[in-house]
Amino acid sequence: MALDADAARLLRMLSTALEDEGPRPTILSRRESLRALAALGADPTDRAVVTEDIVRVGLSLRVYQAGQTGCEVIVYLHGGGWVAGDLETHDGVCRALAKGSGAAVIAVDYRRPPENPFPAAVEDAAAVVDWVRRILRPRRLVLAGDSAGAHVAMCALGLMRTRGSPAPDILLLFCPIVEITASYSSRTTFRDGYFIDQRQFDQDVADYRPDTGALKPPLQADLAGHPPTLLHLAEYDPFRDEGLAYAARLTAAGIPVETIVHPGMIHYFYALPRLLPYARSALAEAARQVRYGLAEPPS
Repeated sequence: MALDADAARLLRMLSTALEDEGPRPTILSRRESLRALAALGADPTDRAVVTEDIVRVGLSLRVYQAGQTGCEVIVYLHGGGWVAGDLETHDGVCRALAKGSGAAVIAVDYRRPPENPFPAAVEDAAAVVDWVRRILRPRRLVLAGDSAGAHVAMCALGLMRTRGSPAPDILLLFCPIVEITASYSSRTTFRDGYFIDQRQFDQDVADYRPDTGALKPPLQADLAGHPPTLLHLAEYDPFRDEGLAYAARLTAAGIPVETIVHPGMIHYFYALPRLLPYARSALAEAARQVRYGLAEPPS
């Protein structure tokens, strides 16, 4: 379908802001800009969701609960091009998932590049999942993430597999960057002007993973023990086609996967419900999927 009218309006606003910004922004200014956009696009804070900031395994975590007992836990890894996102830029997403799914959400302030390049974020994600398993002992554990955070989540699965750690029960991904380098059609069609700036993305990749790294890319990784997966993609997203390819590979391997391509939407839409009202229904659907999956008896 056509680009959503609200999304088109947002893209025009972002284009104007980029023109005014001038030369390549610094890491600090990128982080501040994403925080400002998230604050502009977030719904009012839902006070029904209680939060607590804690430090565990050497990392800052934010716990979200909406009256539940914590028998089910979602570990959430924020996006933001690896370098720019943080707990604040995805606060609304985590609140919506906590309230809608009935699970406690633990958002991870993983180490970011360029200060801490790959594999720091991947190691942090695996460490938090391991801590949740050992200490909290949830009935079900969901590993979730969006964009670059989704990539970290998929790489963390590979790391956990090599260490012999149990996989999460469900993998939930929003607009995942499945492959750092890819040649899918959507990468070309939406390479600039659709929330992602290709030049900036290339710099983010250089900051995050200056070499090829030790872990196989998710589309080449061994899928043994891969958990059932919930994929939420956006129609006008450069990473759409690799998400579809990932879903196809999971299906071919016999791994349960549910894929939704949200019509007319752009990258990061799910975090901006005030600017893109469609995001509310998308997050509600993701929470419903998680709730339904969590209601299934453990295998």
